[in-house]
This record gives sequence, structure tokens and C-alpha cells, in this order.
Amino acid sequence: MRLPRTGSMTHRADFARVKTTGQAKVGRFVILSTLADPSLTTLRTGFITTKRSGKAHDRNLLRRRFRSLVQAHAPEFIELRRFLVTIARPNAAAATFTELEEDWVRQAKRLGLFPRPQTPA
Repeated sequence: MRLPRTGSMTHRADFARVKTTGQAKVGRFVILSTLADPSLTTLRTGFITTKRSGKAHDRNLLRRRFRSLVQAHAPEFIELRRFLVTIARPNAAAATFTELEEDWVRQAKRLGLFPRPQTPA
């Protein structure tokens, strides 16, 4: 799944709405927030990397990694009509891609974004 430009969150009000009315889970390297919105046609993503995350090249690297994670895992989501915000924690720049991916997927599972595995009866 490629992330089209139209799938980006660009308005401050959208970020504020996800923060106030959405769900969030805090991990070691990321904070993942989501808000289901039936009026959307597809997934809308936003990435927040503050100066605490590192220098400019570290923040750019983190945004590229987060985009890659969403591209790889979003097609598996139960429902794509939602806002999804990924916030980098201060130690995220020091993490490897594998560590970021494990933490991101763990938080997405905690938020119920992936289907539950079927248990044999």
C-alpha cells in the first residue's frame, strides 16, 4: 500500500480531535493514537517528531521509517476509515528499525487495529 498525499493529516484540528477523543497507547519508542471516522474514505496518517526526537536528519529518518511501517502494516487493519497518529518518543532515534517496528505493531495490536487471531476450537 502506497501512502498517497491525500492520506496525510494536514490540519491542526484533526490532530487535536484525535488527541482529545481518540485512543492512545504509549510504547517504548512511539505513542500511537487513533480515531475511527466513518466519514473518511481511507486511512489518514500523521507523524509527529519534535526536536526532542533528535536533530533534523534523525527526525526525517524517523518519519521515513514511520511511513514505511504504515505502508507495510496498514493493509492488515480491520478498518481503514480512521485517523492514525504516530508520535516519536525522545529515545526513538536511537532505536533500530526492527525495534521501532516491534513497538509500533505492539501498540497497534493494543489499540485493536489488527484482526484477532482465530483460536482452534
